[in-house]
Amino acid sequence: MSEIKAIQVGEHQVGPGHPALIIGEVAQAHDGSLGTAHAFVDAIAEAGADAVKFQTHIAAEESTDEETFRVNFSYEDKTRPDYWKRMEFTKEQWQGLAEHARERGLIFLSSPFSVAAVELLERAGMPAWKIASGEANNYPMLERMTETGKPILLSSGMSPWSEIDATVQHIKKLDAPLALFQCTTAYPCPPERIGLNVMTELAEHYQIPVGLSDHSGTIFPSLAAATMGASLIEVHVTLSREMFGPDVPASVTTAELKQLVEGVRFIEAMLANPVDKDALAEEFDPLRQMFFKSVVARDNLKQGNTLKIEQLDTKKPGTGIPATQLEKLIGRVLARDVAANQMLHEDDLEPLA
Repeated sequence: MSEIKAIQVGEHQVGPGHPALIIGEVAQAHDGSLGTAHAFVDAIAEAGADAVKFQTHIAAEESTDEETFRVNFSYEDKTRPDYWKRMEFTKEQWQGLAEHARERGLIFLSSPFSVAAVELLERAGMPAWKIASGEANNYPMLERMTETGKPILLSSGMSPWSEIDATVQHIKKLDAPLALFQCTTAYPCPPERIGLNVMTELAEHYQIPVGLSDHSGTIFPSLAAATMGASLIEVHVTLSREMFGPDVPASVTTAELKQLVEGVRFIEAMLANPVDKDALAEEFDPLRQMFFKSVVARDNLKQGNTLKIEQLDTKKPGTGIPATQLEKLIGRVLARDVAANQMLHEDDLEPLA
């Protein structure tokens, strides 16, 4: 099996042996408010994530009147496309968000849903392209992205293996760096459908960096993915569970995101530092002597006494004859007097014949 090579996303190396790239996904949680979008940038930076990700919808560029998703959606949007239109920011506004993210030390990402959105985001300085699972067959958009030479981060949520195979091969032919996310397109996603096994299978099958894009609304799948060596972790984020929006039930709060980041880094430190149990025991020898037990006399015993089980006990500290040797002392003869509660040492005993 060939070695999985890391890819470069901004200043980060993404792949085995490197810290997982942790992405806070805002999506439409800003509800069309530019100020709220900027607040998300600050909150995700404060939580310690590596990247902030939005979605860039240009309603007129991505759907026709035949789209069945044209449902009444909110108190102010008659249809879902109306909602998407309200989510649109200008070129200057996207550039402002990207610059704010960079100022806060975050990688700025946004998933485009049309070639027009790619063009808009390219001008904002995207370091990589995150592809939503519903765009896996949008080859014209994928081809435009690969022309930029930037890495592709592809979600596999809606795709069977045959479609993933075709899309991966298409991207590889275009010679673009690629990473894959296991995700399940359910909001929120129950534990039975997270599919951590698929993350492992993606890595084995394609030999590229893989990760988890989680929609459970909890931190648990991300922590589990970290123990399995995920190179990327993405979660939806909300400022409050009381906010409006389709992604809120599948999101973690910013406080939970901070806990997730701390947990992933803790797990990575554990995995990067395997313990030598013997060396660890040697390091703790002072504690072993303090807490382990030794054989002691229950009563005052005279020189020449032949030791019996009822005359012995085990007590701290572990600086005398170890408690594990108690039965071997039965029948041994004392070479000197021993007081009650006194630890026995080998020189308290007559030599063995």
